[in-house]
Amino acid sequence: MNVHISHELSERVEIATKRPGVTKAAVVEAALLGFFSREFDDQRDGALVRRLDRISRQYDRLERNLSIATETLALYIRFFLTVTPPLPNADQDAARALGKERFEYFTTQLARRLAGGKNMIRDVLDEISAGESEFFTEAEIEALRSVRKDQSNSREGENLETSDE
Repeated sequence: MNVHISHELSERVEIATKRPGVTKAAVVEAALLGFFSREFDDQRDGALVRRLDRISRQYDRLERNLSIATETLALYIRFFLTVTPPLPNADQDAARALGKERFEYFTTQLARRLAGGKNMIRDVLDEISAGESEFFTEAEIEALRSVRKDQSNSREGENLETSDE
């Protein structure tokens, strides 16, 4: 059997054969056995399964987020239609013009946010999420950190003493 392989792969085979008792035939045979072995298939299948699991979890998150967004929009529309009184016929032309102007402003803002990579949900969550400083003063945070550091240092000391015995 004549096989042509890349120069880099040929160099790697040459390097492998410099070890005592290793021949080119043994290297090629081991590579082919690995390629055709069930273990190789299992590794490849395992990688595919992990990738599919990750994609499935991402899909589930997207589906959940879409459901939340759709439900939010539906509730807003119902609320808006429920509380908005009908306009008299004389005011409808002015309301349409104002609505068109507001919609153009809305689409401009939406395009700007999307182009800038901004996300309203993320912005709102950042605004409402509490940080350490909202629960503790800086002095209290430092005291907690020093206690944690002292505890980890004392554990390391205990580990050293038990390993010396």
